[in-house]
Amino acid sequence: MTAPGLFRSWRSDLPASIVVALVALPLCLGVALASGAPLFAGLISGVVGGIVIGFVSRSPLSVSGPAAGLTAIVLTAIEAAPSYQTFLLAVLLAGVIQIGFSLTRGGVLAEFVPSSVITGMLAAIGIILILKQFPHAIGYDGDYEGSFRFFQEDGRNTLSTIAYTIREEVLVGPAWIALISIIFLFWWEKAKPKDGPLKLLPGPLVVVAFSIFANMALYRFAPQYAVQQTHLVNVPVVASAREFLGLFQLPDFTAIGSGFVWTTALTVAIVASLESLLSVKAVDEIDPKRRVTDKNRELLAQGTGNIVSGLLGGIPVTSVIVRSSANVGAGADSRLSTILHGFWLLLSVVAIPFVLNMIPLAALAAILIQTGYKLTKPALYWQRYKQGYRQFVPFFVTVVAILFTDLLEGIAIGLVVGFVFVIARNFRQVISYVETPEACMVRARRDLYFIHKPQLQAALERVPDGRDVLIDLSSTSYVDDDNIDIINAFIKGAPYRDIAVLVKGDLSGRSARQIDAPLKEVRFA
Repeated sequence: MTAPGLFRSWRSDLPASIVVALVALPLCLGVALASGAPLFAGLISGVVGGIVIGFVSRSPLSVSGPAAGLTAIVLTAIEAAPSYQTFLLAVLLAGVIQIGFSLTRGGVLAEFVPSSVITGMLAAIGIILILKQFPHAIGYDGDYEGSFRFFQEDGRNTLSTIAYTIREEVLVGPAWIALISIIFLFWWEKAKPKDGPLKLLPGPLVVVAFSIFANMALYRFAPQYAVQQTHLVNVPVVASAREFLGLFQLPDFTAIGSGFVWTTALTVAIVASLESLLSVKAVDEIDPKRRVTDKNRELLAQGTGNIVSGLLGGIPVTSVIVRSSANVGAGADSRLSTILHGFWLLLSVVAIPFVLNMIPLAALAAILIQTGYKLTKPALYWQRYKQGYRQFVPFFVTVVAILFTDLLEGIAIGLVVGFVFVIARNFRQVISYVETPEACMVRARRDLYFIHKPQLQAALERVPDGRDVLIDLSSTSYVDDDNIDIINAFIKGAPYRDIAVLVKGDLSGRSARQIDAPLKEVRFA
C-alpha cells in the first residue's frame, strides 16, 4: 500500500486509532507490570507494535503490542537473567528467529486451525474481558490489566475475584463512572450520526474525558467518593529530555554466547509467533471485508518489531486480539489506524503524561467491557449451534477451556477436540459394497488413509468365492501404502478362490487395469 493509499480511509482510521490507543494504554502498563519489567518497557512495546509492525505488516486491522500470553515466560526470564539488558538481547534474537520462520514459510501453520476454534477463541476473550474488567470497573485492581489466566497471582481466580469485589471492594466513585460510561458507549453505538463532524467522534474518547472531569468534580464536592491514585492510569512522568532518553535501555551484546539467552529467544519466538498467527487469523475472521492476511509477511513484521523492541528496551510484542478487535469494532479500515495508535501512545507519553495519569481505570474498563460484548454476543452461540455439533462442540470446548486455563492452553485443548472431529469425520464409512449374483463391487468414495484399513478389509472379506469383483478407486486421488498392501494381498489370494479382479482408477496413470491370472500386484505412482 503506497503512502497516498495508506491515507485513503483516514476518516474511519483516525477515530479508530484513538480508541485503540485508549485500550492499549492500560494493557501496555499492566502487561509490563505483570512481566516484572519497567512500566516504560510496556509503552515502548506498544509504540513499536503500532508504528514499526504497522508499517511492515500487511494486515489491515491487526494491532500488535505486549501480550498477556507471554507474561509468565517474560517474568521467569527477567528473574533468571543476569541483567535486564541480557533479557533484551534475547528479545532481539527472538525477532531474528521469527524472521527465519517467515523465510521458511512457517505462517502456513495458521491455516490448520479450524474456524470453530478461532471463533471460540474470540468468544472466550470477550467473556474474559467482561469478567476481568468488572473488578476494575468497581474499583478493585488486584489482578493486572490484560490478564487472561483463570488462576491469579493473589490466590483467587476470575470468578472468586468478582465475588470478593462485590462483597468487599465496591467503590462508589469508580462504579458510577463505569456504569455511566458503559450506558453511554452502548447508546452511542446506535445513536452516533452517520454524517457530519460527530461521525468522527469516538465514544471512548468522550468516556475518558467525562471520567476525568467527573473525578475532578468528585474531588471538589464529594472527596470520599473520588477515584484515588491507585485506581488511575500510572505512566512515567519525566522532567527533561535527558531523563526521558534515560528510560531507554540497550541490549547486552556481550551475552551473545549465553545458552540462557538463546533458549529464552527460541521460547519467546515460538510462543509469540503462535499467538500472532492465531490473532491475525482471528482478525481476518471478523474483518467486515473478509481480507486475508499474508501470514509469512506477518511473521516478518513481528520479527522486525521484536528486534526494534529489544534494541530500545521493550518487552516482546505479538499481534493482540483485544486491541485488534477494538480496532475492528471502532470501524478501522486499514493499517493506518494501527500506525496512528502507536503515534498517539508516543505523543501522549511524551507530551501529556500528567493528563493520562488522571484517567480512572474504571473508564477504560468500561471500554473493554463493551469490546468484550461485541466479541461474545449471544447470537454468535446460536449461529454456531445451528451449524451442527461438529462445529458447536469444538467452539464451545475452546470457550470453556480458555476461560478456565489461559489463552494458549485453551486453544491447544480446542485444537485437540477440533482434530478429533476431523478424524471422526474422515473415519465415517467411505467404502461401499455392492453384490449381485454375477459380480461384486468395492468402491472407495474418497481418499483412503490408514484409518480406513478396517473398512476396506471388511468389504473385501465379504466377496464370495467364484465371483468377479471390481475395486473402484476412481473417486480417489490418494491411497496410502497400508491400503495398497491390503488390495495387493487380496489380489494375490484371488486365484485360489476363483475370483477375477478388476481394479479401476487413475492412480498409476491408467484409467483402468484388467488383471488376469496369474495376478500381479497393483502398483500406484
